[in-house]
Amino acid sequence: MVIPYKHEPFTDYTVEENKLLMLDAIKKVEADLGKEYPLIIGGERITTEDKITSVNPSNKEEVIGYVSKSNKELAEKAMKVADETFKSYWRTSDPKFRADILFRAAAIVRRRKHEFSALLVKEAGKPWKEADGETAEAIDFMEFYGRQMLQLKDGIPVNSRPIEINRFDYIPLGVGLVISPWNFSFAIMAGTAVAAMVTGNTVLLKPASVTPVIAYKFMEVLEEAGLPAGVINYIPGPGGEVGDFLVDHPRTRFISFTGSREVGLRIFERAAKVHPGQKWLKRTILEMGGKDTIVVDNQADLELAAQSIVQSAFGFSGQKCSACSRAVIHEEVYDQVKERIVELTKELMVGNPTENYYMGPVIDQASYDKIMEYIEIGKEEGQLLVGGTGDDSKGWFVNPTVFADLDPNARIMQEEIFGPVVALAKAKDFDEAIEIANNTEYGLTGAVITNNREHLEQARRDFHVGNLYFNRGCTAAIVGYQPFGGFNMSGTDSKAGGPDYLIQHMQGKTTSEML
Repeated sequence: MVIPYKHEPFTDYTVEENKLLMLDAIKKVEADLGKEYPLIIGGERITTEDKITSVNPSNKEEVIGYVSKSNKELAEKAMKVADETFKSYWRTSDPKFRADILFRAAAIVRRRKHEFSALLVKEAGKPWKEADGETAEAIDFMEFYGRQMLQLKDGIPVNSRPIEINRFDYIPLGVGLVISPWNFSFAIMAGTAVAAMVTGNTVLLKPASVTPVIAYKFMEVLEEAGLPAGVINYIPGPGGEVGDFLVDHPRTRFISFTGSREVGLRIFERAAKVHPGQKWLKRTILEMGGKDTIVVDNQADLELAAQSIVQSAFGFSGQKCSACSRAVIHEEVYDQVKERIVELTKELMVGNPTENYYMGPVIDQASYDKIMEYIEIGKEEGQLLVGGTGDDSKGWFVNPTVFADLDPNARIMQEEIFGPVVALAKAKDFDEAIEIANNTEYGLTGAVITNNREHLEQARRDFHVGNLYFNRGCTAAIVGYQPFGGFNMSGTDSKAGGPDYLIQHMQGKTTSEML
């Protein structure tokens, strides 16, 4: 029997000892700034002349590291290594052996937890609390998927008859391309890579170009944990060259992607085409963002509602696919909730997360520019209540911004901004609130704040999102507790951290023996 895993506890940084450990970890990360990092293909370190420069979004003059950049030729080399490793060895490796690598890797990260969190503070601009939560999530993914593989290794029982014995087993797919995002550059990168690996596939790991150093550090952890060479190959590089080439490659068996709707749809379309020499239909595991709504009923704890909206909207500067970017509030309590949201937002401190501010920067110049453009759109569409300003002189800082009195079809109510901007709209009753909540092309997360049990059950039935939360915020799913993935243009609802996630990296095989 597999023992259930309880998720990694979060760190309380109000405890002086924990605060000092984090400060020491930040100093350790700072001592490594500006180093060069190679590609890893088949265990071989390969340095290229062309480099990705990873910078601190809080201080764009501070270089986290210079990372070698792959190209088509190196991507082809990595594909050949991964393909040969899969066929010759990895596909038949013992699932217990693979799971044990994850358990060891989780233990290594747990011992170095503050160091990885400090690197997230520096490379991704995460506040301490958000960074700690992400490191815990990475540990959770490894522990959870290791245990899931042990449950799946002997297949699923099926019926047999006196004249035959039948078995249903899962076998790996082949070489998988894993394209991971910058906003959870450790947790999602680690989770998607190890899910593919522990199920017996080999991996081409292309981390986000703005946060590649933490992915390299994780590769070192996997090597220390005993991962054989060639199983996961680290090949950061441009999406338009390396990404497209590998999505199209006839030996690519599946693509696991987390990122924007635009890129996800591009991958989905390209993966559907069968290329010469390809003898399978490529599987896609896609998570593509959201436009997430918190609904506040007139029978609600209004303080809880305001707190939930502010925390869900502005945690990690709104740079979560699950972030609350819209709140639909019953007209009877609209003004009260709106006023409290403004009060709470004005209390938030923005600054360099090294110094443990509540909110840090957005990730880069392109993101900053996009968010500021949406803020200008919001000024035309609604009433600016607080924020609306930014400063990109040293880092990319955008102040938490609240707009009120939006039409449900306004652009900032429909389009994913991916920044610290929340739009408030009014509903005449609960039915209309759910109707507005469902009126986007996305369907990732949502929340309902109400003490009306009938309304909760109505939302459970009619609020069309993959992750729906009652009387809490709409972010912070925990591995194994709230399997995560969305409907519609939010992706393939692959439910990371859920009971059927690993199965999507395998295929079922039935064998029947006559007696």
